[in-house]
Amino acid sequence: MGKVVAMIPARYAATRFPAKLMQLLGDKTVIRHTYDNTVATGLFDEVWVVTDSDVIFNEITSHGGNAVMSVKEHESGSDRIAEAVAKMDVELILNVQGDTPFIKKEPLSRLLETFNDNSVKVASMMQVLTKQEEIDDPNFVKVAVDKNWNSLFFSRSVIPYPRDKAVPVTYYEHIGVYAFRKEALMQFTEWPVTPLEAAERVECLRYLEYGIPLRMIVVDYMGVEIDTPADLEKASKLL
Repeated sequence: MGKVVAMIPARYAATRFPAKLMQLLGDKTVIRHTYDNTVATGLFDEVWVVTDSDVIFNEITSHGGNAVMSVKEHESGSDRIAEAVAKMDVELILNVQGDTPFIKKEPLSRLLETFNDNSVKVASMMQVLTKQEEIDDPNFVKVAVDKNWNSLFFSRSVIPYPRDKAVPVTYYEHIGVYAFRKEALMQFTEWPVTPLEAAERVECLRYLEYGIPLRMIVVDYMGVEIDTPADLEKASKLL
């Protein structure tokens, strides 16, 4: 296996909670928890924060971490990462969301193992949803998979739709941690946005629309994503 890197896209101006990555969680900012915990897994040759913000760049580099500034404005985290790795000699890239301070080794390690299968170009994570209000909530992106754990579809709608209530159904929520072979990621960013992706506002649909399934792994609860001030409070308690 060639070089394996983790890239953490980190925007300063998040729509729902501006400057959330620079909020203090205990004695460190959210982005530094994410960075330090990713490094601590020991799974990566290098870990980088990719950002559009001097503040975040300085926060990481002043504590001895690796950060790179985005040159262009980007629609998605994938585009931001692709720009940063374009000139790097790497084989596998793992995309860690900047707002996941409790990132753990075991699920990331399982995600990277899926690439022992040469047919896998992109892999991602999902967790079982059990609460009906989460299954119905369009903020929870659902994913349906085939028997080989390849994604069939991602949707904010309820998939599958339980027309026959007697059939037991497992609902999975897509978790936005991805791993890619470099070539698949570079291709992704050259493809125009696809119709299903545009309608659902779910970027991984672009892979499916170009015929690349994502190999999915089931993980247990991944900790709190910091999307709102309430999440930050929840995270502080967990800490």
